[in-house]
Amino acid sequence: MAPIGATSGPTATDGAQRADVELRVPADRAYASVLRTTTAGLAARLDFPIDDIEDLRIAVGEACAMVLEEAQHGTDLVCGFFQQPGELTVRVTGTVDGAIEPDHDSFAWQVLTTLATSATAEATDSTFTVTLSMTSSLRTHQEPGL
Repeated sequence: MAPIGATSGPTATDGAQRADVELRVPADRAYASVLRTTTAGLAARLDFPIDDIEDLRIAVGEACAMVLEEAQHGTDLVCGFFQQPGELTVRVTGTVDGAIEPDHDSFAWQVLTTLATSATAEATDSTFTVTLSMTSSLRTHQEPGL
């Protein structure tokens, strides 16, 4: 098992990087709670404060809602978690039927981008991916040199 922070989150130029943790669940709303709970556990392991953990849980729930809305019935959601000290990146991917256009005006997207430090949505002919990152508020409020 890789130590926390052994890898960095995915970037636009390196989308194939291996996640520290990856879960594959049926593309069904009932399984979104598994991804939210996993997110909370990993954030706690990274010493995120409770408010940040709850924000991450909600953000991942919204990312799942966006992907599930477009996912083909009978397929899987793949959720990759990328850990760094004080930062967690979550990538939720679902299989779609044809190219879609991410709805950046949706309520789910507005909630997601409000809670996360950064978020992106990408679609291809066969997949729809929402990626979000959050930096711990403890990390962002520390004085330099502490």
